[in-house]
Amino acid sequence: MKLDRISQVQGQIELISGLHIGSGNTEMHIGGTDNPVIRNPVTNQPYIPGSSIKGKMRSLMEWHAGVVAVTDGKPLGIDHLARLGEERDRGIEILRLFGYAPTGKDDDTALVTDIGPARLAFWDCALDPAWVEEMNERDLLLTEVKMENSIDRIKGTALNPRNTERVPAGARFQFRLSLKVIDGEDLLEPVLRGLKLLEYTGLGGSQSRGYGKLEFRELTLDGKDIQSRLDELTL
Repeated sequence: MKLDRISQVQGQIELISGLHIGSGNTEMHIGGTDNPVIRNPVTNQPYIPGSSIKGKMRSLMEWHAGVVAVTDGKPLGIDHLARLGEERDRGIEILRLFGYAPTGKDDDTALVTDIGPARLAFWDCALDPAWVEEMNERDLLLTEVKMENSIDRIKGTALNPRNTERVPAGARFQFRLSLKVIDGEDLLEPVLRGLKLLEYTGLGGSQSRGYGKLEFRELTLDGKDIQSRLDELTL
């Protein structure tokens, strides 16, 4: 097993609807929002954690591969492969891309060697400086606060009002991931499949209410255009 190179997939994420990825802030602030977005502690600008993209993309690929029933909802591991049928090849593909946690059991040495190390590494996605400059020139904020409530079905009155901070539609983030290439393998197609699934579903919280819809733009692999391959991909 030989590491040939580490390729770079780069591009932009453009929001089609407002995105909320929470900060986990449990403090109450007078005049603040109930549910703030996560921010870079140095720049105070919102960003998309690489872990959020990785977790959602892996989950979607496991659902698409049909392995979730076998894993009882847990992340796919090497010990699940023996219980897979025609989904086994897709399962191995997912483990090659994302890796797996050790089971503590005597795993099949040949299978462990065949799968090898995780190929993908995800980077945190900062706001595109050009978009930030556009917003500053227009005296606009980098986030919005969306008011929500539930409605009493009989009285027609608002119940439980709340506000949620979001990065607005139209925002652009810098996107990057690294892809290890071992023994000349080509795993770009499943990576693109995962990105397409993200476009179909979205990212962050409240997706059933329209949050977090996105599109990937200007994708390149080591500087070569691959955007057309993603655009033409159907699942």
